[in-house]
Amino acid sequence: MVNTEPEAADAQAAAVEAAMTALRSAYRRRTLARAARRRGERAGRHGALPDAVVELLDAVAAAEDRGAPLTVTEAAGLLGVDQPRASRLAARAHGDGLLRRGADQRDGRRSPLAVTDEGRAVLAAVRDFRRRVVAEALAEWPAADRAALARLLDRFVRDFSAAARN
Repeated sequence: MVNTEPEAADAQAAAVEAAMTALRSAYRRRTLARAARRRGERAGRHGALPDAVVELLDAVAAAEDRGAPLTVTEAAGLLGVDQPRASRLAARAHGDGLLRRGADQRDGRRSPLAVTDEGRAVLAAVRDFRRRVVAEALAEWPAADRAALARLLDRFVRDFSAAARN
């Protein structure tokens, strides 16, 4: 008898990788941003905020929540853009009152970014919209399937991050 478990595991890994690629492509094509515009969603008084600014706010807020504020250079690495582009995005967000630049007491060369209250309100509106789109996509799923996806996706993200670090 031939052990088909490795082939099945490979096929399952390929299916997950393909799904991840499709999701990443949808994000790269700004699918949610276009949907928000079609539906008349607004990010507070900021209206159609550039997607890259929202991505910067997301990254800065996540870093703050972990207790490790980002500089523009660090944000550039996370966003996959060059430092001048990240600097322009930070300047736009700063000018719109969404970010502020701080001073690092331990290293005067560092200028950590911080999301303002208004920036957090914009992120809350964006995240609320994302959650509603996810809820729509899952609306026809049985409750047990939705629960399983939430549990397994969270586990997968943790395990994938750990494997990618090794």
